[in-house]
Amino acid sequence: MALHPPDPWGIIGHEAVLELLPRLGASTLLFSGPEGVGRRLVARWYAWGLNRGFPPPALGEHPDLLEIGPPERGLKGRVEIRLEEVEPLFDWFATHPRERVKVAILDAAHLLTEAAANALLKLLEEPPSYGRIVLIAPSRATLLPTLASRALEVAFAPVPEERLYPLTQDPELLAYAGGAPGRLLRALADLDAFRARMEKAREVDGASSWRRFTLLKELFADEEGVFALYAAFRHRPRALLALEAAREALERYVSPDLVLARLALDLET
Repeated sequence: MALHPPDPWGIIGHEAVLELLPRLGASTLLFSGPEGVGRRLVARWYAWGLNRGFPPPALGEHPDLLEIGPPERGLKGRVEIRLEEVEPLFDWFATHPRERVKVAILDAAHLLTEAAANALLKLLEEPPSYGRIVLIAPSRATLLPTLASRALEVAFAPVPEERLYPLTQDPELLAYAGGAPGRLLRALADLDAFRARMEKAREVDGASSWRRFTLLKELFADEEGVFALYAAFRHRPRALLALEAAREALERYVSPDLVLARLALDLET
């Protein structure tokens, strides 16, 4: 089984986006779409292309590319990107590029604190002529309006399942990926860990109330476990709605124990 797609950059799908990006002149872009769909990889492709021409050579180190984020996420809900994490951008953009264009990629831009967003706003309002900024977030609505209004959105959709068939045709792996090649490649790279997560996710269905709650805490400790739950309950629409509601509640900093206790009840067979 191949673990890498044939494209030298590893990009699967998004041909329309790749065709569009070289024609865009905006200094700030917003790459929106689901996690693992390929936004970061395309952002790096774009940065290299601006400096080396399109299509760019294969991925490597580049002196005019700076990446910030994403922060780690887990059971406690979302974390924040603070002011001190974006401050390096200002000194970095104060110097000219070694090649043509300096490109900063800010992942999880929807997690910027208000102070960090306000500082970044000054840079977006008056970017250097040689500078480009790529913000990565789930959607325009998740960004602070002041940032969203200064960025041109480039939307990334889930990759059609058939485009992932060269990697695998296993229904459970494809359900786990949910159209996100990055997530699928991580699972293929460590199948033992994937199978262990899936076994735990399947155990949730039919477990006792306390055992179900314990399993949910373990699985919600990282996003890979959450997607295993989505795959395990893919044939139960009401369960999928309950999982989505739990994720949204955790994003709002609702107590994890309360959220997962409610979810344990909602997932009861």
